[in-house]
Amino acid sequence: MASITQLEYLLAVEEEKHFGRAAQKCHVAQPSLSIQIQKLEEELETVIFDRSRKPIRISEEGRAIVEQARVILKEHKKLFTLAEEGASEARGEFHLAVIPTLSPYLIPLFLGKFSQMFPKVELKIREAQTEDIIRLLKSDQIDGGLLVTPLQDEQIIERHLFFEPFYAYFSKHHSLLKKSRLKDSDLNGEDLWLLEEGHCFRNQMLNVCSIGRDNRVMANVEFSSGSLETLVQLVKKNDGFTLLPELAVTSLSAAEKKQLRGFSKPVPTREVSLVHSRSFLKEKILQSLETCILDSIPKEVKSLKKGNINVVDIKN
Repeated sequence: MASITQLEYLLAVEEEKHFGRAAQKCHVAQPSLSIQIQKLEEELETVIFDRSRKPIRISEEGRAIVEQARVILKEHKKLFTLAEEGASEARGEFHLAVIPTLSPYLIPLFLGKFSQMFPKVELKIREAQTEDIIRLLKSDQIDGGLLVTPLQDEQIIERHLFFEPFYAYFSKHHSLLKKSRLKDSDLNGEDLWLLEEGHCFRNQMLNVCSIGRDNRVMANVEFSSGSLETLVQLVKKNDGFTLLPELAVTSLSAAEKKQLRGFSKPVPTREVSLVHSRSFLKEKILQSLETCILDSIPKEVKSLKKGNINVVDIKN
């Protein structure tokens, strides 16, 4: 009979496509992991992994076994989750993934408070892009995500937290600083500094500004960043502009805020949500997390209503 440990090793190899990395992930020596996988294959009389390929691949016969192992481990984990949910207070392990354009601005607002209020919750946070968060949720590798919605995915449940309006941040002598308020149509130039591919906020930037995906501020320089902070510094020291969500604006200095301009109504905005898969069980922790976040965000963000905004599509 296959053991839970063997199944965990099996999934680690499937995810990492490498025995050494899988062993590191499981905190065991590689020979120990390899022996357990080999024993499992012998017991099932099936070669699960094609070791002759680089990276390692699942054999056709092994694919169904790996998927069933995922189901078994998910059901096994439910036993402990049900016990934790029966407790009088939130407790247990919770894996949370957050998109990079939200993490540095939102996480510091609530993390200390959450840690103090819920000492029996072991919160494990990682940064990941939207597509990776969805994949991790569906494969039961994380419990929840903080990202921009709507996702339009029937397998994911979205719990709306707040709306976050956009601002334009311009270089010091940009002509659009003459305007007190902006319209989307004002931003149709080619001087927008962009995030790199894979960020949903990049797509929202392109949708607001109605420009091509390959625009360049400098004719002989192709640059995109994974950090809004980097884009701010590029604008500050050079020409052009970038877009920033509200929480990123709060970290700017008083001098930098003079280079900001808001938008006329309906204001381009992103919707931030706490998401989880439909098979979710850790409701007590999820509710605690949601409440703590809402209690920690700035009042002006929390009070923003949908009537005066335009939620920008996250797909381009």
